[in-house]
Amino acid sequence: MIEVTEALLEVLRSGGRAALATVVRTAGSAPQQPGARLLLIDDGRALGTVGGGAIEREVLVALRTCLADGKPRLIVRDLGRDLGMCCGGRMEVFVEPAQSSPRLVIFGAGHVAKATAAMARTVGFRVTIVDHREELNTAERFEGCARFVAEPTDVVTELALTEHDWLLIVTHDHHLDELALDTYARGPHRYIGMIGSRRKVFRVLQRIHARRGLPPLDRVYAPVGLRLGAVSPEEIAVSVVAELVALRHGQPGLHMRAVDDPRLDKVLCGGLTPEDAARLPGPAR
Repeated sequence: MIEVTEALLEVLRSGGRAALATVVRTAGSAPQQPGARLLLIDDGRALGTVGGGAIEREVLVALRTCLADGKPRLIVRDLGRDLGMCCGGRMEVFVEPAQSSPRLVIFGAGHVAKATAAMARTVGFRVTIVDHREELNTAERFEGCARFVAEPTDVVTELALTEHDWLLIVTHDHHLDELALDTYARGPHRYIGMIGSRRKVFRVLQRIHARRGLPPLDRVYAPVGLRLGAVSPEEIAVSVVAELVALRHGQPGLHMRAVDDPRLDKVLCGGLTPEDAARLPGPAR
C-alpha cells in the first residue's frame, strides 16, 4: 500500500496519468480483501495487486481502458464461474482515472495572456505565468496562478518541465517569442503554441533554422489556436483554449498551425520569402 500511495502521489505531483483499481467488496473465498489496490501508470509500470491470476488480468485490461478513455468503471466477477479460479468467491473492483490538473505555462502577461489564463483555469489547467514586467505580472491580474517575474529563458531550471506540460508563447516582443520557441520546443512538453501571423511564424522558423536547425515541430502549434475568426484578446483566448481542450481529448479541430504548410520547406531553403508565403491563400484566425 505504501508503494502504491507514494507512486500515486508522484504521478499527481508531476502532472502524469495513471489508473487506480481498488477492491471494494468481496464475498466467499477471494485472493485479496477490500482496500487492496493496483496502480497502472501511463509509462506501463504496475504497482500493487488485487490478487493475481485471472482477476488481475481482467483488472489490468480495465485499467488500460480507463487510461485511454478516462472513465471510471466497476468490475464485478464471480471468480469461479466467470474466471475459472479455484478460490470461487466474488470480487468487486472499482477502477478510476488518477490525473492531476495539467499545467499550462504562459510566457507573457499581456491582454491575451490574462484572458487565456482565466479561461484555461475554468477548464482545469493549473496556470503559470512567466513575464519580467512586474507591473503586469501581478497576483491581482493573474488570480490563482503561479508566477515567475522573469524573462522566458531565465526559468528553464525552475519550471522543471515534463512531457505533461503545455506551453503558450504570447510575449510582448517577437524576439522573446523566438527565443522561447527555440528554447522550449527542444525540451519535454505536451504542446507548445506561439501567437502571431503566418508571416511571423515563417520568419521565426527561418531564423531558428539558420542559427542551429529546427527543433521538433510535431507538438508546435503556430499560429496558435483554432480557426474561429478571433480578433479581440478574449476571442483569441477562446480560440487557444478550444485548441487545448481538443488536443487534451484527442479530438480533431481546425488548427491554425503553419508548421504543416508545405511552403515552409521553401521558406527554410530560401526559395520563398516568409512574406510571399504568407500572401498565398492560407488559414485565417
